[in-house]
Amino acid sequence: MSEAIANTTALLGRLIAYPTVSSDSNLEMIAELATRLEGCGARVSMIQDESGRKANLFATLGPDGPGGLVLSGHTDVVPVTDQDWTHHPFLMHEGEDGRLYGRGACDMKGFIAACVALAPEMAALNLRRPIHFAFTYDEEVGCLGARALVPELQARGIEPAMTLIGEPTMMRVIEGHKGCCEYTVRFSGLEGHGSAPDHGVNAAEYAARYVMHLLELRSALMLRAPRGSRFDPPWTTINVGRMAGGHAHNVIAGKAEVEWEMRPVRDDDRDFVRRALDAYVESELLPAMRAVCPQADISTEVIGEVAGLEPMEENAIRDLVAGLLGANGADVVPFGTEAGLFQQMGMSVVVCGPGSIDQAHKPDEFVSLDQLSACLDMLERLTRSFAHSGGIA
Repeated sequence: MSEAIANTTALLGRLIAYPTVSSDSNLEMIAELATRLEGCGARVSMIQDESGRKANLFATLGPDGPGGLVLSGHTDVVPVTDQDWTHHPFLMHEGEDGRLYGRGACDMKGFIAACVALAPEMAALNLRRPIHFAFTYDEEVGCLGARALVPELQARGIEPAMTLIGEPTMMRVIEGHKGCCEYTVRFSGLEGHGSAPDHGVNAAEYAARYVMHLLELRSALMLRAPRGSRFDPPWTTINVGRMAGGHAHNVIAGKAEVEWEMRPVRDDDRDFVRRALDAYVESELLPAMRAVCPQADISTEVIGEVAGLEPMEENAIRDLVAGLLGANGADVVPFGTEAGLFQQMGMSVVVCGPGSIDQAHKPDEFVSLDQLSACLDMLERLTRSFAHSGGIA
């Protein structure tokens, strides 16, 4: 085993041991990454959220100034509750099959470990442009960390030219993905005895009507698929993730909630759905509810509205990474990342990282040593290109 893969494996084991589920703090993991990068001479900022329990890390090697590259990954992981793991999910297990098992192994602590393990080598280069590290919180629950980081970078006048997002793609070059919009809708009605449903406002029933309208809109979106769309499926999708409401069989439900998501192919679809829902709530649901109870209400909380990654005809980092990997083109994927947020800053962005999205969020999540080795090789050659005479980007 090479020194680079050994160092990466050891660091990945430490990162997996931090149970950075999105509902919990990531500060201990961020502190270790900061210490390691500072030890390489990087200029490091830890930017906490309002709660003080989460932080983004932004670090820079090389000269100050515009241009350069961002290596980006999220530090949070999804829960392991009610999952049947063969081994402890927060203790990395190295299998005889060449796989490293643990929560976050591919999504996406493997990429973060590779970047930080190579940082000493990057620091030794005569960099002509900066190499930045951006490690964020709460990607899994709405890209909250990246949404806070982007305006912070803009306020500081930091203007990188390129971003590589290391989400698990089996080292395939990804130039586009759908957006991700998540909402929680709360229904407040009027409780009463189940024997007299007309004397109350059943929040669960109005939530059900809302969901049925969502399903109608889902069908309409299939007819709006852009011609030549490369996505699978090619249209904007809607998924109802959770419904809850009521207390007992014989009580009119006074409260209900619906959690749903939309993955738009384009911003027009998102706007189409939001306008249609607003009109339905204002013209149909609320008047019927308030005819019985004037205080009845429907409120929508936007959990996150994250832009997709739009394929661009000119994309310098896509072309550079594809050349390093010998790829003949770039693909699109249906799952979302933080890439669109960086693209909105004016950067060229690509998604490419070790492991498979098919393993993410599942029990016995893993990344293979072969995938980590391929990632390290690509990162070594990519960062060396920033030390050539004149640099790039």
